[in-house]
Amino acid sequence: MTMKLYSWDLSPYSARVRMQIYAKGLTDIAIEQPPIVLTQKFHEDHPIGRIPLLEIDGEGMPESDVIAGYLEEVYPEPSLLGATPRENAHVRTLARIGDIYLMNNTFMLAVQTRVLAAPTPVTTGNEAIVALLGGQLASNTKALDRMIGRDGFACLGRVTLADCALVPALFFLENVLPGSGLADPIAANANVAAYWAAIQRQEHAARILKELHRGLEERRELIRSGAIETIRAASRAAREAAAQT
Repeated sequence: MTMKLYSWDLSPYSARVRMQIYAKGLTDIAIEQPPIVLTQKFHEDHPIGRIPLLEIDGEGMPESDVIAGYLEEVYPEPSLLGATPRENAHVRTLARIGDIYLMNNTFMLAVQTRVLAAPTPVTTGNEAIVALLGGQLASNTKALDRMIGRDGFACLGRVTLADCALVPALFFLENVLPGSGLADPIAANANVAAYWAAIQRQEHAARILKELHRGLEERRELIRSGAIETIRAASRAAREAAAQT
């Protein structure tokens, strides 16, 4: 069996899987960064058309949560889950907070403000939606504050799938959210802030954060140069062409 992970530095969902791979010490999964414009053939072969994508003997497996679960089953040691069903549920709950409650809202906010597509945030006429998403991020971070571990890890006193999801989510809160004109909610929640300060020193998290920062700077350069609009148009054309086949 041969496996390859298609991944972009700035993709938080890709980062989640990469951190899992690093933490488990897996060396037989190739990590490849595809062109920033996915080809028409890629969209034809993989209808969801998103990164990350785990290719197994030529067959693609999409969705970071599905990939993460698959890797835990195929490579059970070292485990990034718990020792009991209840511990596993807690790990998955925290990971879901990172994926859905934080990252999903952050991405929708980025679309509304074009913070990852324009040199400065733009007024879209949807200020009520921006305020709603910002409020949800604030309340969701507050909820995380009550559930997060107090020892430098999300839970269980070691790296788990929860950390793999929360590290990229908090990176985006800290580095992307302020560009939308909204306050970073991390500082307003002492337990989350303490966790964030501690986990950044963990070796696998530090490696992921270096990659995320690299990807963010590359994105900002594309925005500064104006190339981002050409890329967006080419990506849209590739998706539309694939949909017509």
